[in-house]
Amino acid sequence: MIRAVNVFVYGSLLPGEFNRGIAAPWVLDARPGEVRGRLVDCGAWPALVRGEGAMAGRVRGMWLTVRPEALAKLDELEDFIGSESPNEYERIWVRDASGQPLEGWAYVWPDARGLPYMTGTYWPDRRKKR
Repeated sequence: MIRAVNVFVYGSLLPGEFNRGIAAPWVLDARPGEVRGRLVDCGAWPALVRGEGAMAGRVRGMWLTVRPEALAKLDELEDFIGSESPNEYERIWVRDASGQPLEGWAYVWPDARGLPYMTGTYWPDRRKKR
């Protein structure tokens, strides 16, 4: 039986952000981390686009260790229906890029969908500049 799962969050689920309360009831632990990719500025929230080569920047965020039932709520927030369905975000398995032995789920876009990439690596920094 799985007792906990890691989820990398980088936008509205971070501490102090407007969707933090959605995950909060299931959070067992939280620690800073990074994954490879870039942030897309969607206005009120970001999207993460995974990257290799020229797209291999890093995105800072938090690794949340949550009870497994949190995934259903996070899937609902991110409009993730399932791996064989059309989704707003895809849920994929990622590894931490900062050297920590952490891995888990992250919600990502396959590409920027015509929106601008952010120059920064941490979403709250962008929101503070607005």
